[in-house]
Parts: sequence; structure tokens; C-alpha cells
Amino acid sequence: MVVFVSSTPDFTDQAKVANGASELLGQIFGDAGRHARSAVGVVSLPLGSPVEVELTVLI
Repeated sequence: MVVFVSSTPDFTDQAKVANGASELLGQIFGDAGRHARSAVGVVSLPLGSPVEVELTVLI
């Protein structure tokens, strides 16, 4: 999972923002929801979104 967080240069808690998505996957899928994750700060996201989550899932 990659989490893009729209933030200012002095904001350094992108990983804490991404924790919400990680915890949700764990609650929904249990052990099957375990994943690798990156959290990245960006200047802006499409449509003014504050957060974008990208997942690659094998079904």
C-alpha cells in the first residue's frame, strides 16, 4: 500500500495518517490484510483530496 498525504514541507507525520488505512485493512481482513506500506508527503493531490491510498491486491 502507498499512502499519499497532501501536506506542507514541515509536516512529518505522514506515517501516522497512513496508520488509519493500515488499521482498517487489519480489522476487515485480519491476517490476510497484512501488507507492506509507504507513506509519502506531496504538495497536492487530484480533486483537492487530502489523502490518496493505492493498493495492489491479489484475489
